[in-house]
Amino acid sequence: MGYAVSEPGTTTVTSALAIKILIAGGFGVGKTTMVGTISEIRPLHTEELLSDRGIGVDDISGVESKVTTTVALDFGRITIREGLWLYLFGTPGQDRFWFMWDELALGALGAVVLADTRRLQDSFPAVDYFEQRGIPFVVAVNCFDGARRYDPAKVRRALGLTEGIPIVMCDVRSRGSVKEVLTALVTYAVKGV
Repeated sequence: MGYAVSEPGTTTVTSALAIKILIAGGFGVGKTTMVGTISEIRPLHTEELLSDRGIGVDDISGVESKVTTTVALDFGRITIREGLWLYLFGTPGQDRFWFMWDELALGALGAVVLADTRRLQDSFPAVDYFEQRGIPFVVAVNCFDGARRYDPAKVRRALGLTEGIPIVMCDVRSRGSVKEVLTALVTYAVKGV
């Protein structure tokens, strides 16, 4: 049975599409900053102050000056065009909050694994998580000030990644750089579908 608009002057609603993308990685790698840099809306952050409860539990080596942590998620939105949005969900980086990842990953088109070459070992859990679930991902190396720069081929070997997985060098404080990372992810995820 066909339906038509019944009110004069009413337009039909076009279909809308929201694409969900995860931003994952280790503690202090820049996930919250990445979501905040690119989001067109005021991002939702679930940041809490680090407390004594994390002593001996959370590994803060390399990020000793960090005073807050994401305990649930970060959320941001980007409008691509009328009726097409990217929803960005930043995951918590600490082991004790990883139970959130399964809920956040539901329905995701793909993920960005944000990496810091000073603490590359913190990227392994995120890489393993997305590989085991068959969720397309790219590795975005956040080029921190003062950190040594590595060729993407060396990063690929260090993480044990196959040739097809994109590696993008980025600065999560730069909107243009974050846009390049997200473009690489969407292009890679769509090609694999």
